[in-house]
Amino acid sequence: MTTILLAGGGTAGHVNPLLATADALRQTEPGVEILVLGTHEGLESRLVPERGYELVTIDRLPFPRRLSVNAVTFPVRFARAVRAVESLIRLRHIDVVVGFGGYAAAPAYLAAKRTNTPIVIHEANAIPGIANRWGARWTDRVAVTFPETPLPRATVVGMPLRTEIARLDRRRVRPEALRHFELDSARPVLLVTGGSTGAARINETVRSKVGAIVAAGWQVVHTVGETREFVDPNVPGYHPLPYCDRMDLAFAAADFVIARSGAATVCELAGLGIPAIFVPYPVGNGEQERNAEGLVAAGGANVCLDKDFNGEWVDRTLIPLLGDAERRSAMAHRARESGIRDGAERLAAMILDAAIDSRPRVDS
Repeated sequence: MTTILLAGGGTAGHVNPLLATADALRQTEPGVEILVLGTHEGLESRLVPERGYELVTIDRLPFPRRLSVNAVTFPVRFARAVRAVESLIRLRHIDVVVGFGGYAAAPAYLAAKRTNTPIVIHEANAIPGIANRWGARWTDRVAVTFPETPLPRATVVGMPLRTEIARLDRRRVRPEALRHFELDSARPVLLVTGGSTGAARINETVRSKVGAIVAAGWQVVHTVGETREFVDPNVPGYHPLPYCDRMDLAFAAADFVIARSGAATVCELAGLGIPAIFVPYPVGNGEQERNAEGLVAAGGANVCLDKDFNGEWVDRTLIPLLGDAERRSAMAHRARESGIRDGAERLAAMILDAAIDSRPRVDS
C-alpha cells in the first residue's frame, strides 16, 4: 500500500490545493493511505478532518525575519519538529513527502531528506515562498502553477482545483445559480469578490458606483466579507453578501468578475473561461500581481492596481468593457484556452510516480 504525507496549511491558499490533491490521489489509487501534516492554528485543523483525512500536527514555526526571542529559540523548536516528522515517516512507512508550502512544509522537507524519502513540491504562486525555495534544492520533482515561477527543474501542472470547480458545467448549472442568488435571467451578472474577508478598496468603489453599473444593464453579486463598515446602498439589481459558501454557483452565474488575484482565483477563472478584472492585493511581496501576468498576457483578463481602482476608473474603463460583448467574449475564449482544470490529477500522477520510484527494485 502506498502511504503519502501531504505537508502544508495555514491559509486556504495552501489547504485547498492540498485537499484537492488528496482527493485526486484517492480517486486514482483508492487504496492509498494519506496523512496530512499541519498545525493546530491553521485552517487545516478544521478542514482536513472534515474531509475525512488524518491530520498530524506540529507547532507553528514561522521563519524569523528579525532578531527576537522567537528567533533565538527557533533553531531548537525547528529541530524538534524535524525529529517528530522523521519519526512519523519511519513509523508510518511514508513513501513520498509532498509539500505545498506553509509552516509545516519546511520541517517535512528536511525530515524527508534525512530519511531518503522522495520529495514532491507544489508551488501555487508565481513568486515562491521561503519553504518551497528551500525544499526545491533537494528534489527534481517540483510542480508549479505558473510557467514563470522561478524554481529549478519545475514542471507546470497548474493549480489543483476544488472538485466542485474543476468539474463545473457552467451552462448546465446556470439556471440553478440564478435562482440561488435571485437573479434576472435576462441580464448579465457581474461577480465581485475580495475573498472571504472582503477587500476595502473593492468594496467601497463598487458600492459607490453600483448605480452606474446597474444602469449599464448589469446585475451585481458582491461578496463584501464580514465587515461592519459596509453600508448597503439598496440599489435594485445589487446583491451584497457577507460571505458566499457556494462559489461554484457564483461562478456559474457570472459573466464577468472583479477579484483579487490569489493564485486559486486566477486559475479557477481561467479554467472556467470567465473574463476578469484583477485588483491585486497591495500588501506582500507582489505575488498577486505576478499571478495574474500570464492570464493578462493571454488576453483573458486585465489588471487594475488597488490604488487606481476608483470611481473614475470604473467610468473610464469598466463600464465601456461591460458594454462591449464582443471583447468580453474574446477574453472568455482566451481565458479558457490558457486554463488548466486537471491540475490535481497531474500532481497526483507525479506523486504516484515518485512512490513507484521509491520502492526497492527486485531483480528478476
